[in-house]
Amino acid sequence: MKILTFTGKTPSEALKKAKTHPFYNQMLHIDTKEIQKKSLGREALYEIVMGVEGDLQESYEKTAPIPKDGRPLTQKSADVLYDISYAAQQISKIADVKDPLYSYTEQTPQATFEPKELKEIKSEIAKLGDKVKIIQNMFWEEKAPDLQSHIPSEFAEIYRLASQSGMNREHLDAIMRMTLEHMPFKMRENSATIKRYFQTVLRKMVPIRLESTPSVGNKKVVMLVGPTGVGKTTSVAKLAARYSYLMEKKYKVGLVVLDTYRIGAVEQLMQYARMMKLGIETVVDPVDFASALDSLRYCDYILIDTMGSSPYDRKKIEKIYECLEGNDVKYNIDVVLVVPSSIKYEDLKATYENFSALNIDTLMFTKLDETRGFGNIFSLAYETKKPISYFSVGQEVPEDLVCASSDFLVECLLEGFNRSKA
Repeated sequence: MKILTFTGKTPSEALKKAKTHPFYNQMLHIDTKEIQKKSLGREALYEIVMGVEGDLQESYEKTAPIPKDGRPLTQKSADVLYDISYAAQQISKIADVKDPLYSYTEQTPQATFEPKELKEIKSEIAKLGDKVKIIQNMFWEEKAPDLQSHIPSEFAEIYRLASQSGMNREHLDAIMRMTLEHMPFKMRENSATIKRYFQTVLRKMVPIRLESTPSVGNKKVVMLVGPTGVGKTTSVAKLAARYSYLMEKKYKVGLVVLDTYRIGAVEQLMQYARMMKLGIETVVDPVDFASALDSLRYCDYILIDTMGSSPYDRKKIEKIYECLEGNDVKYNIDVVLVVPSSIKYEDLKATYENFSALNIDTLMFTKLDETRGFGNIFSLAYETKKPISYFSVGQEVPEDLVCASSDFLVECLLEGFNRSKA
């Protein structure tokens, strides 16, 4: 049995909507309930639950009229969606009016106005186009596991986009529940307003660390930690170039390398240091860490590149921890966990948990240009409550490093990655 719900300000209004459904005569009335009580400034809302035996699509094929060309209007679900999409294209063409059907002029010749009738036609076309989307979503039967009822069809598109982005399902259901609870009912009549509202909710839930510069007499010390191969060394070079050349003031930058396990990484960073004329120190043992920082005391920024390791390699993580514990220079060190955006949320979370002993301050996500799903980034920041500081969107130094913003992340999540907007 397929379950359908209809809502209205009164039970009779909800029933009236149910009667407009093409399968009303085949429906079985299951329940009528009040889902929102009337209060000051808010209308009551009633819901009628109806059931239809068998498959909706099958029933529709049997009752669908046969057009003149002899082909049934809908032969299968794909055809239905195609026909609806074609209708939407036609609506778009009608709506794309280059010149007004007629116009009138007031005293100023240049001031032309659309007549009321044309505005009403355009408004009705816009509403019709939006209803086409809702009809498409009627064929979507996904149910959020933690919600008591099916996602309303008008929310189906936004729910599907967020789900396919790699966002943790529990997070998505919690956000959807909150959206359904607080979103004004008038906004639900239009898919564009639904999407804008959902985007606003997501933006407010992404913690972002705004970039700051060293205060007079102080310095900023930043340590990048994370798994092997996520781009820590390249990110250090990008940050060094940014602080040295791209800020309002050209700051003095020094580098410290803890990654003596990989000779190639050390040589790569030393080459960057020579090109940018930066001071650089290497640390083999944790006891040398403090003296390396002290030797760069003339710098405004000190950037620390650490050895890459598996999140489960406790020995290497402990060695970084020993460096932090042995720091007697008393500089405040910002620990930035660098993780790739191209792995699933569960792996991101495991990485965070294993590096959390280092007291992570912020998150940096790399390889945004190598993935099409960004919900995992949102979920990690949402779950850990750790702010995001930077995004790396490619290999170029320093161009492909951008300061994090919730607007950019949410747009990537719902619209896809666009380098021009980074």
